[in-house]
Amino acid sequence: MIHSHAIVDPSAEIADNVSIGPFSIIGPDVQIDSGTVIESHVVIKGPTKIGKDNHIFQFASIGEQPQDLKYRGEPTRLEIGDRNTIREYANLNRGTVDDEGITSIGNDNLLMVSAHVAHDCRLGNNIILANAVALAGHVHIDDHAILGGYSTVHQFTRIGAHSFSGFATAIDRDVLPYFTIAGNRARAFGINKEGLKRRGFTAEAIRALQETFKILVKSKCSHKEAIAKASELAKDHAEVKQVMDFLAASERGWVR
Repeated sequence: MIHSHAIVDPSAEIADNVSIGPFSIIGPDVQIDSGTVIESHVVIKGPTKIGKDNHIFQFASIGEQPQDLKYRGEPTRLEIGDRNTIREYANLNRGTVDDEGITSIGNDNLLMVSAHVAHDCRLGNNIILANAVALAGHVHIDDHAILGGYSTVHQFTRIGAHSFSGFATAIDRDVLPYFTIAGNRARAFGINKEGLKRRGFTAEAIRALQETFKILVKSKCSHKEAIAKASELAKDHAEVKQVMDFLAASERGWVR
């Protein structure tokens, strides 16, 4: 299942039922697990580990060295989980020794055309990066987040679970779980209500999150008072507690 015009380094570890298209190049220190499909003209450099049943489309660049002037050729890694779809011209860079040395992609993610995942980013599961989304270094994205096309994310920013960014959003602070944001610079406009409905969240949980948004963003009370009120609500709602725990750990500030 490896095309005769593909170039695969002898040291690469390729499972038996991996498909590699013509003119793709697989370098040394690359591991590709079963069921993964590599289309034509893909370049994969190591150290990179790719899991099962991924589909990587033509012209993607996987595991290239980081775009970091401090990088000096250290053997950092890229790790990709299972069942991810990586579309044309997407590029995923390895980590740096300034962090943990690993860029990681979880499972069941969709990275659309020209998505950029820079060094030391950590992506969870079921995430969508729409066309031309650009992540700077050290960005962490939690499960089920969706970033709209042409959104950009500042380095060291955290994107919470089930959040949603609109088209061409410039994100320079942390995005709380379940929030919807948009604009340049990003502003919070509500919670990701439709997304939560599709994923089976209860009406009670959605109401609690809407009330949390009103307290944190829309109320006229002080920041300290808003935190206290939302923390009371978190005692009865796990989703609200998730928001408050994320907020408490925020180091960059968060999108209001």
